[in-house]
Amino acid sequence: MTLVPYTLRCGYARVVYVTSGHDTEIRLTIEALVDLVNALADAAAEPRGDQVDVRTLLHDHRFSRATGASAAAIDRVEERAASMVATLLGLPDADPEPTVAWINSQLSAIHITPSLTDHDGADLHIHWTPASATFDDQVIADFLMALSQEVCDHGTTRFGTCAASDCAHLFYDVTRNGSRKFCADPRCASRTHTADHRKRQRNVSG
Repeated sequence: MTLVPYTLRCGYARVVYVTSGHDTEIRLTIEALVDLVNALADAAAEPRGDQVDVRTLLHDHRFSRATGASAAAIDRVEERAASMVATLLGLPDADPEPTVAWINSQLSAIHITPSLTDHDGADLHIHWTPASATFDDQVIADFLMALSQEVCDHGTTRFGTCAASDCAHLFYDVTRNGSRKFCADPRCASRTHTADHRKRQRNVSG
């Protein structure tokens, strides 16, 4: 197995790891899922009903077929992902058994046919659905299979909820010592650290 370096950029740290290409693919897919879940949760909480640019989000996370996918397929990705938001936001506190049962129930609705591909100049990787699968089936299958492999390896221990008092975003912690506390928005760490510093200063002066 080839080992390749990658850099994780967080709002509060820059951490370099060495990992297998397969592990990197799982990480990237779960990070895409986490970003989509947080965006959909934010949109649902907005009284204006702001829309999530799902196509751009997926494209930015290297889902190459997103650019050419139909509007209907993008809408189906959004609808299916939105139905998972509550469960996925609850992963940090979830027990493995119900999580496994939920993943299995989701997978049962998708025709899984693994194959290797290097389309569009990408490195060799696994497609979990046949070439004839709809775009939304491909995306949801990728999400679920990455989540399945993560749960097999680590349970739900690497998922967390942002420690900022005004944020409930999900994050995925791949630091070696499990030290991550905040979501991908650097403002959460900054606000929290500033508030903690001011509290210490008040305690000292008082």
